[in-house]
Amino acid sequence: MSGLAHQRPAADVRGAGVDRLSGTGWWRLPRRSLWASAVRSVALVVPAEFGLVRFLTGLDWPVGGVVAACAGAAVLIVAGVVASHMIRLRTTHWRLTADRLELRSGTAVRQHRSIPRDRVRSVDLRADPVLRMFGLTVVKVRTGERSAEGDELTLNPLTRHDAETLRRMLLHGDDGATAAAAPLAELRWSWIKYAPLSVWTVMGAALVLGVAYKALDQIGAKVLTRRIAAEVWSWVTAQPLVAIPLLLAANAAVGALGAVLLFAESWGRYRLEREPGRLRLRRGLLTARSLTMEERRLRGVEISEPLLLRLGGGARVKAIATGLGKAGENETEDVAALTPPLPRAVAARLATTIADTSAGAGVGASVLVAHPLAARSRRVGRALVTVGVLAAGACAVSWLVPWPWVRAWVWAVPAVALPFGLWLAVESAKSLGHALGGRHLITRNGATVRRTVALDRTGISGWTITESFFQRRHGLLTVSATTAAGDGHYDVVDVGRGDGLELAGHAVPGLLEPFLERLATGNAAEKK
Repeated sequence: MSGLAHQRPAADVRGAGVDRLSGTGWWRLPRRSLWASAVRSVALVVPAEFGLVRFLTGLDWPVGGVVAACAGAAVLIVAGVVASHMIRLRTTHWRLTADRLELRSGTAVRQHRSIPRDRVRSVDLRADPVLRMFGLTVVKVRTGERSAEGDELTLNPLTRHDAETLRRMLLHGDDGATAAAAPLAELRWSWIKYAPLSVWTVMGAALVLGVAYKALDQIGAKVLTRRIAAEVWSWVTAQPLVAIPLLLAANAAVGALGAVLLFAESWGRYRLEREPGRLRLRRGLLTARSLTMEERRLRGVEISEPLLLRLGGGARVKAIATGLGKAGENETEDVAALTPPLPRAVAARLATTIADTSAGAGVGASVLVAHPLAARSRRVGRALVTVGVLAAGACAVSWLVPWPWVRAWVWAVPAVALPFGLWLAVESAKSLGHALGGRHLITRNGATVRRTVALDRTGISGWTITESFFQRRHGLLTVSATTAAGDGHYDVVDVGRGDGLELAGHAVPGLLEPFLERLATGNAAEKK
């Protein structure tokens, strides 16, 4: 437990142990992060070198001069990045006191941020391949206060040992001691078969081509990219019946491969375990990620089933909790995800274990109460209106576009949308359901993404009753449970008016009754 001793505190105290961490001394970030910055600067060097080579060759510079100029530019870029990081190291200090975690940073504008230790709700450790190479980790400490300026504090980076020690001290007390963790789930590589059942399979290749086109354009290959695009378009217009299916198949194949690789990188070494009073998630093949959250801040769980994944029998489990924060600017991952795509039965068992629900209040479909048939009528009506709009658009395109093959493909859209839209409407109606367990309000809805939510009733802070014009005609309404966790509200959609109000009244006794009494009094007065 003396892993922090090798970092020199700003007060020049040396040789201190971990017990020094909870004192008043200020600590600097590790100097080895300079090497990580130097390696990362290569990402700036490469495009700069391409641009410089293009510019100098256009001026008819000799090869030796071009090489020398590129070498000098590379040295300047790396030196600039390292110098900038060195200044940040000298101006960034942090400390952990008995009450707070504090951070001082900034050069032109100095900042002093702090987080009370008793408000820490989750600690996120993340290390990309470059940081792992040098034994470093980025630490994010969150409080769960959504709108507060100090809801998150980032130490970028700490050594891996120090980051783990800080995590234990913030979540388990000053001694950092913790009992052995109990495993809840570990990765099975057979789950990778669910990876292609995602939007990546449909859109992945198009996104890759877009990025590649932009990159080639930036390094001066605009003529090449335009020539390739023109040749592909000529092929499509000349042989559309052959070209379009082949392009769609190639897009799906590349997208599926990308989805498999993304699954392997994101969820490799996955392990979900329960520490005393906390859940810890660890994953990542190249970029190591670790998230620890307090179970007392857990307000429920969600089983998410996107359409393709649901058709393949898979699902994902997400946490409904305060203090998770949001993904960073360059991150596309769902910070609330507790599992990779996995079999639906495994997801249901794991969600039940995490939420501590009983068999009668679990997240299984068998306990849910179905919604009125009027809910199906609304969805079928919306599907028919959508197909009508698509048909009108196809008529307009057929009148404006001279190419016959385009007209054929345009009319294929409403032709396919009609049976698919009706099937989706029926599936959406079948997905609707709700139940009330001993601890949880359970609701399910959605067709393209079916979501089954078990929300802790003690975390419900209010109700929102929504009744549109068309819902009133069918005797339906939407009941939304407001909570400080997750999305902020969870809906029981298109439930019968009496059933919805009764559900809300029983879920949190005493919260909705005053409103219902005033509503009943107002209705009686109107009748008189």
